[in-house]
Amino acid sequence: MLHQYVRQFGEKLVRRRPLELRAERPRAYLNTLDLVAMGVGSTLGAGVYILTGELAKVRAGPATVICFLVAALSCVMSSLCFTEFGAQVPRSGTAYLYSYVTRGQLCAFIIGWNLILSYVIATACVSRAWSYVFDNLIGNHISQVLQETFSLQVPYFLARYPDFFALGLVLLLIGMQVLGARESALVNKVFTGINILVLIFIILSGFIKGDLHNWKLTEQDYTLNTSGSSDTSSLGPLGSGGFVPFDYEGILHGAATCFYAFLGFDSIATRGEEALNSDRSIPSGIMITLFICFLAYFGVLASLTLMVPYYLIHPDSPFPQAFLHIGWDAARYVVIVGSLCALTSSLLGIMFTMPRLICAMAEDRLLFRGLAWIHDCTGTPVMAIMASGNLAGILALLFEFRDLVDLVSIRTLLVYSLVALSACSSLTLAVLLLIILSLILAQWPSQVFSGDPVLTTVAVLLLLLITGITVIIWRQPQSPIHLYFKVPALPVLPLVSIFLNTYLMMQMTSGDWAQFGIWMGIGFAIYFGYGIQHSLEENDEPQPPASTSQTLDKKYQVMNHLSHRK
Repeated sequence: MLHQYVRQFGEKLVRRRPLELRAERPRAYLNTLDLVAMGVGSTLGAGVYILTGELAKVRAGPATVICFLVAALSCVMSSLCFTEFGAQVPRSGTAYLYSYVTRGQLCAFIIGWNLILSYVIATACVSRAWSYVFDNLIGNHISQVLQETFSLQVPYFLARYPDFFALGLVLLLIGMQVLGARESALVNKVFTGINILVLIFIILSGFIKGDLHNWKLTEQDYTLNTSGSSDTSSLGPLGSGGFVPFDYEGILHGAATCFYAFLGFDSIATRGEEALNSDRSIPSGIMITLFICFLAYFGVLASLTLMVPYYLIHPDSPFPQAFLHIGWDAARYVVIVGSLCALTSSLLGIMFTMPRLICAMAEDRLLFRGLAWIHDCTGTPVMAIMASGNLAGILALLFEFRDLVDLVSIRTLLVYSLVALSACSSLTLAVLLLIILSLILAQWPSQVFSGDPVLTTVAVLLLLLITGITVIIWRQPQSPIHLYFKVPALPVLPLVSIFLNTYLMMQMTSGDWAQFGIWMGIGFAIYFGYGIQHSLEENDEPQPPASTSQTLDKKYQVMNHLSHRK
């Protein structure tokens, strides 16, 4: 009896959902340019205008450009997996749906649940950044008033003051969404265009006014700045100076945090129902978006650290203060306008993506069914908007930007790893061995590379086992089904992506892991208390009929192929 119960319970966890098309697909109107504008608009926001300053000042110095290079390489590998399912599963909530079809219910819930919180925290981050930039524009009056009004002692993990301006911004957008406001592709392209022009201006300014000596700073330079400044509290740490002041550990920790900066390109994969020629425009849109974003991050970071010594960078308003530092006072207003356009575009992109994913999970009954309720007059998912938006508003009110970023990064790394695993479903053993190897390399790197007899032997054996499994899978015959886009270099690329993502996850602090555990505990309580019992597959409820049997047959062939990829 117990054996049968355990077997049935296990079957529920890995139950896969058959993919069926909707009877009426929304009108497709987004071309590749629209998708790129949305992807760039969602990605180049708080990450480029706020996070860059924080990372350069206290985590990696000028070597922050290497942090973004590492994060970009991992994102490219993950994006190839996103590209495949974005092209083959043109539905809302695609990452979640793809995993549901290929890996099963539990994996899909974990991905969907973490994506929801990533979007919620990202909304809080961007709204808080919007508040920082606007406050800087008007002379920091908002922060001064709030700090004077709410001067009570607060726990160390909360913000210095409650940011009611950021809360009000989120509530305003919630109201617009509930009343039926829609994203405008034209407005998004205009804001993104302004953002790109401002970033080009910043990059050119850095190369004109920059000083290469700022990449070779010494303790003597730091001492001169300390003695010549009346406010030494604003100075960051020197570290060891030079281009890599905080050593190898600083680069790795910075790279793990940098994943927040690339959150947004995956929103393109959720637009399959609205994209023209989605099997081609989505892959192109994702890859072009990542390429543009990496060039932007690399360029502005190089410019920032050339214009200002890294320990003098202002963490909340790095670029306006950088132009004050070089004597271009008027240029700071150009940067602020670009910042507000970028942050607005990013905020709209994230907030309009969140309800789509929540509705997709609620329609499958993995989340509460009421969250999928659509208002008859406005056609908006009111409950999904209210639930996610209010949570984002509370986080923006109570937490600092820098404290929220790491929470997004660890969840993004996990989601990307699970998506890579979904792209190749017979890699479970190799992935488990990779996780053990990454843990050893992250916790005891010096012992492994210095020849410790135990750790080095274990690492070598794990690497040999992983290589052997990879070769065995590589030699298996491939499915003959034609797909418009396939993940290249299977199974090597997904494995490398999972290893890099897992290794970067190991760089996060114990506090980040504790908060991640709390969120996952809440999610598992919802899943095992409600979702596993009420899911459509559990109750065998019929899915909406397909538009044509021929199209449905083709989709089933594709999903069968994806479920048995080597």
